[in-house]
Amino acid sequence: MQPLVLTVAVAAVAPSLHDNTGDIDRLKKALAAQGIAVTVPLGRLGEIAANFRKAGFKGTAVINDLPSGAVLVDFLEKPPATLPAMALDLGTTHLEASLINLIDGRLLASGNRENSQIEFGADILSRIHFAAKGDGLKRLQAAIVATINELAADLAGLAGEKKENIRALAVSGNTTMVHLLLGLDPYHLCREPYIPLVNAPDLFAAAEIGLALHGAAPVWVMPGVGSYFGGDLISGIVASGLDQQEEICMLVDVGTNAEVVVGNKEWLIACAGAAGPALEGGVARMGMRAGPGAIEHVEIDPQTLELRYRTIDGGRPRGICGSGIIDLVACLYLARIIDIRGKFRRERCPARFVETPQGAGFVVAGAAEAEGREPVVLGQVDLDAMMRSKAAMYAILTTLINQVGLEFADLHRIYVAGAFGKHIDPRRAITLGMLPDLPLATFQSVGNSSLAGAELVLIHRADRERCRQLMNKITYLELNVNQEFMIRFSGCRFIPHTDASLFPSVPVFD
Repeated sequence: MQPLVLTVAVAAVAPSLHDNTGDIDRLKKALAAQGIAVTVPLGRLGEIAANFRKAGFKGTAVINDLPSGAVLVDFLEKPPATLPAMALDLGTTHLEASLINLIDGRLLASGNRENSQIEFGADILSRIHFAAKGDGLKRLQAAIVATINELAADLAGLAGEKKENIRALAVSGNTTMVHLLLGLDPYHLCREPYIPLVNAPDLFAAAEIGLALHGAAPVWVMPGVGSYFGGDLISGIVASGLDQQEEICMLVDVGTNAEVVVGNKEWLIACAGAAGPALEGGVARMGMRAGPGAIEHVEIDPQTLELRYRTIDGGRPRGICGSGIIDLVACLYLARIIDIRGKFRRERCPARFVETPQGAGFVVAGAAEAEGREPVVLGQVDLDAMMRSKAAMYAILTTLINQVGLEFADLHRIYVAGAFGKHIDPRRAITLGMLPDLPLATFQSVGNSSLAGAELVLIHRADRERCRQLMNKITYLELNVNQEFMIRFSGCRFIPHTDASLFPSVPVFD
């Protein structure tokens, strides 16, 4: 382990009339004798010197291991049992974080909170527009900083610590979310040629943006590559080890966007596009994030049409998450309750349909069994959104694989990240024509790789260096101006596809 913040035992010779070396100089000299050259920030000089003298010139130095060099930030009389640091997945709708002990890499606590910026816009584009009005950018930054501080307090409380003792923060998020956190104008991110103000922010002190962590806590922001390829995908590459593989592999992360990388240790090519909102509650009326009460799995008997479902916590359903929507739509197709265009065939099971203000709706869970007596219903509007999402997803994958002259069969592994990857049944996604028709062993869930990557950079210097190297290694394909993508998207808006030969394992119905 070579953590972002480390401790070093120090024992220096006490000053005397024959040795008039200054306290800080004495401490730096003792560290230099161990091969550690440090600088000391002016703002920390007085406190460190006082602590060093109070401890009798021996104890534990606390050092930030920064790319620019080692920085001495504190001195403790006794070695600490914990040195808490926070890893953060800075999501558009939710924040997920963990508290890691930098002494031994142990997980101290984990938690999540809704992103309070939702008040100003549910999606990225809404927030970019809000940021352009008056003090909108300041309000967006203040909201996300407040949410992070609240989440830090939650984690610290769970770990029996104070949030002021959190020594470092690693942030992994999409490019827009990083701009809003840092108070940077995101105006150009959604306008051709889609250029961020910065791809790789330098480390800075948490206090500079109002984060109420330790006074010397450094903030490491995962670097990005483009407007739609942020640090969360760099995190995914690091967490999955895609950049260290001999074989050609693919990483797929579906959240607000679908982000995809193909390659190995020799080369990497990536792209991103809008494919996720219908899968995580951004479009479907009963859609919700994977959590308590979310229907995550659905089965429909093709003969009897009996429907069974499972919620994440085993409790009453109150909505349906991305994996549940994929399961449901695939089962509806296999039971011939929807056709290849994704349109309802009400005559197959009329008892399951109700009229809604938006038209026909398929009842997944009736009012009697649902939380709050609110039935879980999939409407035709929701189904249409799902069809667009699944088409965009497969179009993104095929466009990218085509760019490097490969076929899906050439892939050794497909890593599927995020809540999408954690709960999804690849068989159902293949049935819909969302993922390629490959052996199920090809697919491997890697969970929240955005958070996992942030945890790794807190603990390992080698992974921090990998992040910087990856920026120059990745070729980024901009889909917003890619005509091939648009053509492929149109061909993917059927189940499983207009070219059914691409999905030999999926039955085709008239």
